[in-house]
Amino acid sequence: MTPDTLADLCARAYRHLTPWNAAQFADTLARPEALLTCTDHAFVLGQVILDEAEILALATDPDQQRSGQASAVLAAFHTQARARGAARVFLEVSTDNTPALRFYEGQGYRQVGRRKGYYRTGAEQFADALIMARDLP
Repeated sequence: MTPDTLADLCARAYRHLTPWNAAQFADTLARPEALLTCTDHAFVLGQVILDEAEILALATDPDQQRSGQASAVLAAFHTQARARGAARVFLEVSTDNTPALRFYEGQGYRQVGRRKGYYRTGAEQFADALIMARDLP
């Protein structure tokens, strides 16, 4: 997927946050630690630094949600991150994004921290970010 394609998918999928734009995707993908796994309808963008991986963005086409696309692309991300030496994966998710929380918990992620007021959800409203992690077998 190109940065433009990733930005388009992100714009359609991110209802709870400000989506990434094409320039942000291009800048991130240009870094040597970047790791992108994707299917035709979903992607995971992250990075691997030493023995840790971090998921920066995950999106699934809204018309393809609940079709296994996110699970497949996340499994591929885990495999590729492990091949690069990662032993653990981290991510942040908003406390008000219940579907994402359920998805990540179903994928073996557990809360390891919390950032108060991390996400802006309105003019003067904020939601906490849960820091979640899972080990890679």
